Amino acid sequence: MATAERHVPHLKRDFAALRKDFPALQQLVHGRPLAYLDNAASSQTPLSVQDAVAEQQRLNHSNVHRGVHQLSERSTAAYEGAREKVRRFINAPSLAEVVFTRGTTESINLVAASFGQRLEAGDEVLITGLEHHSNIVPWQLLCERTGARLVVAPIRDDGSLDVAAFGRMLGARTKIAAFAHVSNALGTVNPVASLIAKAHAAGAVVLVDGAQAVPHLRVDVQALDCDFYAFSGHKMFGPTGTGVLYGKRALLEAMPPYQGGGDMILTVSFERSTYNALPYKFEAGTPNITGFVGLGAAVDYLSGLDFSALAAHEHSMLEEASRRVLAEVPGARLIGTAPAKAGVLSFVVDGIHAHDLGTIVDSEGVAIRTGHHCAMPVMERFGVAATARASFAFYNNHEDVDRLIAGLKKAVEIFRG
Repeated sequence: MATAERHVPHLKRDFAALRKDFPALQQLVHGRPLAYLDNAASSQTPLSVQDAVAEQQRLNHSNVHRGVHQLSERSTAAYEGAREKVRRFINAPSLAEVVFTRGTTESINLVAASFGQRLEAGDEVLITGLEHHSNIVPWQLLCERTGARLVVAPIRDDGSLDVAAFGRMLGARTKIAAFAHVSNALGTVNPVASLIAKAHAAGAVVLVDGAQAVPHLRVDVQALDCDFYAFSGHKMFGPTGTGVLYGKRALLEAMPPYQGGGDMILTVSFERSTYNALPYKFEAGTPNITGFVGLGAAVDYLSGLDFSALAAHEHSMLEEASRRVLAEVPGARLIGTAPAKAGVLSFVVDGIHAHDLGTIVDSEGVAIRTGHHCAMPVMERFGVAATARASFAFYNNHEDVDRLIAGLKKAVEIFRG
């Protein structure tokens, strides 16, 4: 998945310099410089994305696909240009296989609602114990509608998937296997290529939740051979309300529309309607045009980064933060210590609620996430109600780690005296 791109001289790897591209990181919070460590929830946007959004709103605001006037043509070109950028970024074979949605959640719901119509009573959907609620609830709803059964592969004490158990749970009844590329709650990186191959060998169709992977790993959907891959703009330095569903063309062609309305049709009469070609069959109504123009700019920005250097930089911060939380914060315990991890650090501190930790470190200008992270079954698996989560992006630095540790020490002093 990662390429030998470190040898390409034009790719950017000076992350200290790139930090200046993000205006939000230059501000003071509670009178202190912001250390933004909540990237797994939403990453910040660079100036190039903000400028693209502003220009679209200022000069080109118009609907797409339906007008012959200049503003509509500009909007359509920018909107469809973003689709081509996404196609290249994930190496999808065709533009027809890149469906624009509101985010990972809608992408998964689309597959569950449309492809899921072929499931019957007794069929099975296999997921894992690592999943975000968005990769649990849509399948529960599908099982309720069809009489299918939801099967969950367990995770180990270190937060890694029990791959052997996953393989044993695959069978003739498994119609869909759906799993995260990277866990949002623990940072665990799943061996997705191997899982996809196992699922295909059992005859299952595979959906990968890539929301936490696309900002940190080079993703090649053809190399993975996944059937569906879902991700969100706001986690990859783009606008909120934007997302992508990649789907293999043959599957998308055979699936019924997800929603009805404008742009997803060719003809409408009171007797019957005919549907538009891919990907528009799944894009009913006026889309988030400005958002997707911004997403295109975010893809441009990401495409210019050296992902090998990016991964090494983020991993160095994860390693330092993990070591120092355990060594310097009394009563701290890490939740999720899988050998393969992205830049997500979840932890608890004995006697101090995660929300209190978050409040205290915020007073020091440090932004982390606290709670169950839309992964309540993960919290139950580890016997905790919530964790504090620091999540890193390429624009973070070791001073951010220093600030995090200082804020946690202050919390311990306040609550323990």
